[in-house]
Amino acid sequence: MEGQFLSLFDVSIAFEQSHLFFPKLITYILLGLLVIILISKRRRIPLALKQAGRAVLFAEHGFDRWRFFGTLVLIIAYFYFMAVVGDAFPNTGYGFLLTSIPFVFLLATLYVEDRSRKNLIIISVNSVVAPVLAWYVLSQLFRITLP
Repeated sequence: MEGQFLSLFDVSIAFEQSHLFFPKLITYILLGLLVIILISKRRRIPLALKQAGRAVLFAEHGFDRWRFFGTLVLIIAYFYFMAVVGDAFPNTGYGFLLTSIPFVFLLATLYVEDRSRKNLIIISVNSVVAPVLAWYVLSQLFRITLP
């Protein structure tokens, strides 16, 4: 009887699937929030989509196409290259680390108004320190697998 009770505390981890737990959890939470937003704002959504479409197509309301499409391209490239670099260094988190540094630098450079030497130094330091700190905490301290 005692052996059966203690078996409740045995934990087995499938490491090839363990990194998928939190992304799935976050996806379900975000989908739930999306449904709540769609239901609560159902009357305003068609008008907002129409205005957004006009802004993208005709650059209305101070819409900045360069930043909008630049952000989309950077995000797509970030996820693509994270997988490529992650495959080159499996189970180390280097895919996250080595692609996050240029991603943070380029995204910050895209959005900064004044590209002075001081701002570029701050952006450069931040683009190295923030990903390294995040990688260290997640990958080394908490042992969370990163791409």
